[in-house]
Amino acid sequence: MSNEELAYDFSPMIKVYKDGRVERLKGTDTVPPSTDPKTGVQSKDVVISQEPAISARLYIPKPTTTTSAFQTKFPLLIYFHGGGFCIRSSSSPTHHNYLNALVSEANVVAVSVDYRLVPEHPLPAAYDDSWAALKWVASHSDGNGSEDWLNRFADFQRVFFAGNSAGANITHNMAVKLGCEGLVGVKLIGIVLVHPYFWGTEPVGEELTIPAAAREYTAALWRFACPSTSGSDDPLINPAKDPKLGKLGCEKVLVCVAEKDGLKDRGWHYSETLKKSGWNGAVDVIEAAGEGHSFHLEDPTCDNAVAMEKKIVAFLN
Repeated sequence: MSNEELAYDFSPMIKVYKDGRVERLKGTDTVPPSTDPKTGVQSKDVVISQEPAISARLYIPKPTTTTSAFQTKFPLLIYFHGGGFCIRSSSSPTHHNYLNALVSEANVVAVSVDYRLVPEHPLPAAYDDSWAALKWVASHSDGNGSEDWLNRFADFQRVFFAGNSAGANITHNMAVKLGCEGLVGVKLIGIVLVHPYFWGTEPVGEELTIPAAAREYTAALWRFACPSTSGSDDPLINPAKDPKLGKLGCEKVLVCVAEKDGLKDRGWHYSETLKKSGWNGAVDVIEAAGEGHSFHLEDPTCDNAVAMEKKIVAFLN
């Protein structure tokens, strides 16, 4: 067997060879935390757990005279990055730049969770890590946690979760878990799902017009990420099959979809299913015309990305 034989090929994201080698084709570049020269947003990295290895990047908005050097508390945004569960991190330039802008515009404190990646750590590792990160964040709700920024600046009665793609999937699943189990000291107001990675065996909307190879890629990536799964109707990837959907632990949801994204119909379907689930919150969907998956990270200053950011900023306030 040559060491070039592939076990999995999920180009343009990742390749796994039969000898166990993992080759990440993108999403490996990183940037350090900083004070952003453009927005004045400060960031720093914190270790949440050594074993398993979980960390986060924290962001606080620029102090202004009106906040009298931070005597006020800010809404708290917990962010889960995308990347098919297998690439990127909280230090990826795309997510770092995105959060600098969002924290500045929305005037929020943010925690960007760095969960362990597939295939070295198959799902449910990312879910477990994300929940552990949420519990760590919640440990600051009485003002006596280990991280000064959260003790001083975060309003635990105004908490939001957000994520894109696989991160939106994590966001949803964490909100369901919170609704079922609770999280002491935390009031989750809303969640933002940007181009959420959901799927299912039965096509919805116009999914049959998507090329078969692209549909199979979406289904196969999930099986790769979660080897123990029952398939595309696992409630973790298909919320419409989740009997706990109505227990979603927030009062409002914003779903952002993109017209040319193969996952678009899942975002609309999620909204429709949620309305029928017995959940008594408000769900809103916005669609970006002519755009593809995660367009806002590739081109954050385009009109549609700016419009989407404005909508998210309004949702967080």
